[in-house]
Order: sequence, then C-alpha cells, then structure tokens
Amino acid sequence: MDHFNIRDGELYAEDVPLARIAEEVGTPVYVYSRATLERHARVFREGLAGVGPAHFAFAVKANPNLAVLRVMQREGFGADVVSGGELARALASGMPAMDIVFSGVGKQHHELVQGLDAAIGQFNIESEEEGIELSEIAAARGTRACCALRVNPDIDAGTHDKISTGKADNKFGVPINRAQEIYARLAALPGLEMRGLAVHIGSQLSELKPLELAFEKLGALLANLRSAGQTVTHVDLGGGLGVPYKASDVMPSPGEYGAMVARVTHGWDVTLMFEPGRVITGNAGVLLTRVVRVKKGLNHPFVIVDAAMNDLARPAMYGAWHDFEPVRPSNRRMTANIVGPICETGDTFAMGRDIQGVEAGDLAIFRTAGAYGATMASSYNSRGFVAEVMVDGDRYAVVADRIEPAAIADAERVPDWLD
Repeated sequence: MDHFNIRDGELYAEDVPLARIAEEVGTPVYVYSRATLERHARVFREGLAGVGPAHFAFAVKANPNLAVLRVMQREGFGADVVSGGELARALASGMPAMDIVFSGVGKQHHELVQGLDAAIGQFNIESEEEGIELSEIAAARGTRACCALRVNPDIDAGTHDKISTGKADNKFGVPINRAQEIYARLAALPGLEMRGLAVHIGSQLSELKPLELAFEKLGALLANLRSAGQTVTHVDLGGGLGVPYKASDVMPSPGEYGAMVARVTHGWDVTLMFEPGRVITGNAGVLLTRVVRVKKGLNHPFVIVDAAMNDLARPAMYGAWHDFEPVRPSNRRMTANIVGPICETGDTFAMGRDIQGVEAGDLAIFRTAGAYGATMASSYNSRGFVAEVMVDGDRYAVVADRIEPAAIADAERVPDWLD
C-alpha cells in the first residue's frame, strides 16, 4: 500500500496534489510520502515480531536522503552503511552510532578509522585482509571493534545479475567453506571482537527459498563455530525482499518472511539483524515528470519526458520496469515508447508500452521510484541533479534542492596554463 492515489480526477501524494508540487518546485522531481515510509517500516518490524531479539538497520544505499533517514530513525531503525559518506549521513540524521552497521567490500583505511572514531555498533568484515587491517588500526588505538564475518553462501538469488551478491563469483563476503578457519584466525587478533556472522544474497528477491537455503547454510556454520569454541551472539541476515514494480507482481510479505526466519533460526540463541532498504522506500516515492512532446515514430509514438536516465538510472542499467501514469488520467489509451532527452538510446524508460494517453505539457509519474532513484543520479549531458520533496499530510517540503548545471560548473577549474 502507498499514499499516491487519484482524487477528483487528479493524482495526489497523501493530501497534496502532485500538480501543485510540479508548479512550485518544477520537474523532474522525486516525491516521497512520509505516511508510506512509516507504514512500511512498521509492517516490516511487525512481520519480524516473532523472531526474538532483533535489530533493524535501514540500508542507506537505497535512499540516503536525510529526511528519509530521519523518518527511519524515528521509527527505531539504525543504519546499514557501505561508505564513510553514508556513515556521516546516518549520524547526521540522529541515528545512534551503536545502531550503525558498516558493510561493504572495499572499506578504505580512512573509513575504518571513521567507523572506530564514531564507535559504531558493528563492522561486517568482508575479507580476512580487511579484518587484519581493522585489527591493526583498533589495536594501535587501544580499542576493540565489534565485528561479524560476512559469508558468501554460493546461493543464486534468481535476481538480475547486477544485483546478485551471494554467488561464489560475486565479490562479497568470504567463501562459506573457508569461513570457519577465517573466523577463528580473526577472533585471535587483537582489537577485534568477533561476535557474529552476516549474509546478504541480493536484492529484489521474489521468492523466499533462496533466502531459506542461505540461512540454513549459515545455521550449520553457526553450530560448527560454537562446537569449535567460538562465540557467536549476532547474525545479520541482510535484506533483499522485493517490491512490486508492476501491479501484477506478487512478492513475499514481511509476515511470510518473518515466519520463515522464525522457523529456520529456531534455537540459534542470537540477536538477529535485518537490513531492509527497497522494501521500505521503493513504493514510498515517485518521480514526477512532464511530457516535453509526443513525436511520431515508425511503429509507435515517442513520449519524450523531461526526466532522463541521469535522474532514474534503473531502466537503462537493469532494463527495470516502472509504471508510467498521467497525473490527470485520460479516457484514451496509446501504445508508446517512453524516452528521456539524453543523447543515448539507453535513455529509454519503456518500449511499446500500453499507457493512458498523454500529450505535450501533461504531468506524469514513474512509480516505485523511492529506492535507487535519486541516489543513483548523475549530471550526464550537463544536466542538473533532480530535486527531492517529502509530503506529510497536506504539506510538503523540499528535502533536496535541485542542483543546476551552473552550480556544478562552478566546482570546475581551468588551469592557468590553458589561458
């Protein structure tokens, strides 16, 4: 459920007409619904209510906007971060350092130092080499870093290759058949407090079976570690639950996920950790755009909108689907190619899509754009960065200014030897 609905023949975000936002802020613009964010956060937590001690950390990479993070913080979520920049954002949003988990396969020296200085709750170590470096830094500072070892279970999540993270040839985690020996060596190092295991096999999962298989493998490793005398008090099960990008999509609910987790992890006697991202914010946001013109095509007309692949990269990167709907629904249908203005054939949102009829000047939205949308934006073709808005009932606020091309150019310099 989301809070973007037709009212009196016009699409609203909660109690704010999207046409008003377009008029006052301009397009393209991301629009987030606070009510939807809060609802999804609560439904996820409620779905995991039966698993025992649990820690919830929002995957900041899905949507790092500070206002979104503040909503998550108010809902009791910590943060799963994968860079020093995300760590700084999580802290700036008010999330306690102890509720922050630092994941990521390529943490740099200064980022490890940053995490230690902030006294974050947990590092998810993704290689023995990383653990050794963290040990040296922590020991030199006379402190200890709480850590979990991320394991690669060699499970195919069945998702797009570019968002799969749990197969043997993916770069994340350590091979599960070497995890016990690596854990033991890291646990013997100064400066490290090895307290658990972590796993994350991919994003946008439409079935629970791959997750269940991964968790079962993790459970066997947990038992072996304890039999060998190692301490394991926390297990991070990652995120990955999919969201319906199409109205016909059927995805596992948090309740169904929670029931599976409770069954598989029964008797583990650990604090379970979860890192939802897309499932919280995906349907809580839309990209509001305006039709520039409708151009005749050989087979279908081209609906050219002012949003582009630099604003929403997922269709160009993954061939991803986003429902396209006019803000003021029409009574006619058309089959069209929906494209942006960038000088790339890849700047295409849909080909041969059956949509409600639109014409130049009409407003429309791309749905399910609240995750991996604005955060992946660029300034390609010297376009600016898209603005972001959050709606709260009958009010809204700009939560990220539009960055105009001139402001981007102001950060550039021509060396004097080119004068």
